[in-house]
Amino acid sequence: MKKHALSFGLLAAWLMLAIACMQAPTTNQTATTNTPASAGIPAELKPALDTISATDILQHTKVLSSDEYEGRGPGTKGEELTVKYVTEQFQKLGLKPGNPDGTYVQKVPLAGFTAQPTASFTAGGKKIDLKFPQDYVAVSRRFVPESKVENSDIVFVGYGVVAPEYGWDDYKGVDVRGKTIVMLINDPAVPDTTDPAKLDEKVFRGKAMTYYGRWTYKYEIASEKGAAAAIIIHETGPAGYPYEVVSGSWSRENFDIQRPDKNMGRPAIESWITTDSAKELFTASGQDFDALKKAAVTKDFKPVTLNAKANFDLKNTLREINSNNVVAKIEGSDPVLKNEYVIYSAHWDHLGRDPKLQGDQIFNGALDNASGTATLLEIAKAFTKLPTPPKRSVLFLAVTAEEKGLLGAKYYATNPLYPLNKTLANINMDGVNQWGRTKDITMVGDDNSTLIDLLRETASAQGRKVNPDSEPEKGFYYRSDHFEFAKVGVPALYTDSGIDYVGKDANYSKQKRDEYTEKDYHKVSDEMKPDWDLAGAVDDAQLLTTIGYLVAQGEKYPEWKPGSEFKAKRDDVMRGATP
Repeated sequence: MKKHALSFGLLAAWLMLAIACMQAPTTNQTATTNTPASAGIPAELKPALDTISATDILQHTKVLSSDEYEGRGPGTKGEELTVKYVTEQFQKLGLKPGNPDGTYVQKVPLAGFTAQPTASFTAGGKKIDLKFPQDYVAVSRRFVPESKVENSDIVFVGYGVVAPEYGWDDYKGVDVRGKTIVMLINDPAVPDTTDPAKLDEKVFRGKAMTYYGRWTYKYEIASEKGAAAAIIIHETGPAGYPYEVVSGSWSRENFDIQRPDKNMGRPAIESWITTDSAKELFTASGQDFDALKKAAVTKDFKPVTLNAKANFDLKNTLREINSNNVVAKIEGSDPVLKNEYVIYSAHWDHLGRDPKLQGDQIFNGALDNASGTATLLEIAKAFTKLPTPPKRSVLFLAVTAEEKGLLGAKYYATNPLYPLNKTLANINMDGVNQWGRTKDITMVGDDNSTLIDLLRETASAQGRKVNPDSEPEKGFYYRSDHFEFAKVGVPALYTDSGIDYVGKDANYSKQKRDEYTEKDYHKVSDEMKPDWDLAGAVDDAQLLTTIGYLVAQGEKYPEWKPGSEFKAKRDDVMRGATP
């Protein structure tokens, strides 16, 4: 296919030369002041970047996180209002419907299920009754009214990981079909043999979490192994969030995509238990939890059958929900390349309303992710201000049910509106920087694709640098919608706020992040705060707009780098359809 544009490197170099005079910001701006683009930005891009406004991000966020929207739960009044609002904003911008059927929505068929579980263990002749949700949470993703696991053998399978590339198998020699498995969260923290104080970077990427560490993987492998019940032991550090995040989400209505088999291939029970409950179980079974946890970080670990049985009785309240992704398009200006696509995404949903709570019952989700959806709208606006649209088409995708397991993104990725081998990249936003301008920006995950190279070049043009993931152990790359695009091979970029705040000391970033995680993350207190300063969010939005523009104009498709776990899938998708 003939190309009509400059390469990424030439485009980025051209952009950098044009704005070489831009320096790192030296003063804070208030949340109501637009961050100006440099006077040196090329004429066709500068007007677009100038329109990205902290005031407008705040206004969209204010609407979407208002009590009227009731926490934007899928299948609720909040969804109706949110879909209507985002659609109207796309229409006001003059964007075309993103669905080829002529609408602004992609229907996403979801199954809602609310669990009423009871659970107990018998161990060493002792019965241990578990309190829901204080000691455990449990769901059944089987779309049936009741699921039971009775007198089931319990097997501790370490981290529950099967990773051939590391020669790792936590299930070795044991058939767990019909049994209850108990496993640790995250992936094995293998010490470095040369320095036991550090982790071995060659095994599960050392400190970083791989997909093997995510709870979603653990239930997936449990399904493959035929387990009747799968239990994850929660620990705040390895999980990356406190138990209240799990109990707050899992004790309410949950969702999955409707499937013809009603998910009968999943374990009957999928559960989390607290560390204290796990230790009580292990002790009653005659085992030392800490000793077994230590043993689980070696390749030689073998599953341990506990002297214990598990009992679950779970009744499901079920409903079918027709939820929606909202999608709009700016059509490319090149008659051939307009049939290729760059996708910006952000999830519009949050946790809805919990009538069981005393006082405030609404999970407004201001930062998570009204702010990301607001920024999606601002970036869409910026693209409409270009004198000529980019050569390729750009999609703006607000997805549903991220909080329920990335379901809206998963549905798009497995039911794409446009061919995946014509989709160049996904750029995702989940939360924005609400604490002011930074001299840097953080890449989430590894340096895994050429999009990271473009991120560095573009950030440098802003007078900023790119940091490695500051918390790789929390597995953020696997926790937002871009991951579903990566799983099907589409190069996906996800950034986080910088950590070097202008005018703040070195501890400011960690202090604010820890404060948010402890006090607001997935809590009713995630509301707009009077001290928000979105000047940094504007900087980040301008950066992501520029990256998407360069991709849409570029000669080459972005690529996964050698060693990426997603490269083989992309190669499969592109084989026979190389652009």
